[in-house]
Amino acid sequence: MKLRHAMVCSSNQNRSMESHSLLKRHGLDVSSYGTGAHVKLPGPSLREPNVYEFGTPYKHMFDDLRRKDPELYRRNGILPMLKRNSSVKLAPQRWQENASDGSFDVVLTFEEKVFDVVVEDLHNREHALMKSVLVINMDVKDNHEEAAVGAKLALGLCQELEAAECWEDTIDDIVPAFERQHRRKLLYSISFY
Repeated sequence: MKLRHAMVCSSNQNRSMESHSLLKRHGLDVSSYGTGAHVKLPGPSLREPNVYEFGTPYKHMFDDLRRKDPELYRRNGILPMLKRNSSVKLAPQRWQENASDGSFDVVLTFEEKVFDVVVEDLHNREHALMKSVLVINMDVKDNHEEAAVGAKLALGLCQELEAAECWEDTIDDIVPAFERQHRRKLLYSISFY
């Protein structure tokens, strides 16, 4: 079954874009989004993040940070992350503004508060299509190493869902099996478009 996937994260674009990149390389139909008010990237201190509007091209962010402090942003992995992101898509998109671009079969989030935002957003939309959408949360720590691990787990989960004849009939078997195999707790909810 060919499914349409969405990866949704908070506002920093690391975990969702790592998964987007991997799923895209494996031929899955995937989009990625953030849910925050802005895109926030680490700065020289916790109190000084680099803040960009959604829609700002990744290349612009890359060039901006390279001008500010190339050594810092290379060392903390932000420049390589932005380079990867720009090879996947032009700019970050915000879920609340862009998810109406089409309906998704599966929406995967990487932190519980984002899961709550997505479920609430879907609940508050007009359900004109009455098409089901599976929203799954798999907590992934927000660092480059965990993002890579989370992307591999997301790929495996999405491939299992793709292999199912009808995910609605098998989700109650897929989730517990995934949790046992990977020792990761998943939250999931079924919403509608």
